[in-house]
Amino acid sequence: MAKIQFSKGIDETVVPEVKLTRSRSGDSGTAKFTFEKPQAFREDSTEEITGMYMIDKEGEIVTREVKGIFVNGQPEGIEATHIMKSVEEWERFMRFMERYAEENGLGLSKS
Repeated sequence: MAKIQFSKGIDETVVPEVKLTRSRSGDSGTAKFTFEKPQAFREDSTEEITGMYMIDKEGEIVTREVKGIFVNGQPEGIEATHIMKSVEEWERFMRFMERYAEENGLGLSKS
């Protein structure tokens, strides 16, 4: 099962919008995730957001580039950026995303 967590052991149920960019050479890339009103911001959530953990049968991919989006002082979303610095990292990330997309009904559109 492919899942995303912001605090270890607590699955994020909100499915994000994901934007991917890749260098022309194909040896690096960036994935930008935007979560609107994520579970991690629920009123009863006391867990600290320690990063974004992308977990599947191959293991775990971690990014620490996570920031909150606030509107009028209220938490509205989370933006996370994952940077891939090699073809191997890109391919590993894409395998995770294929599993995650399949399980969460995400579609891929190329722009």
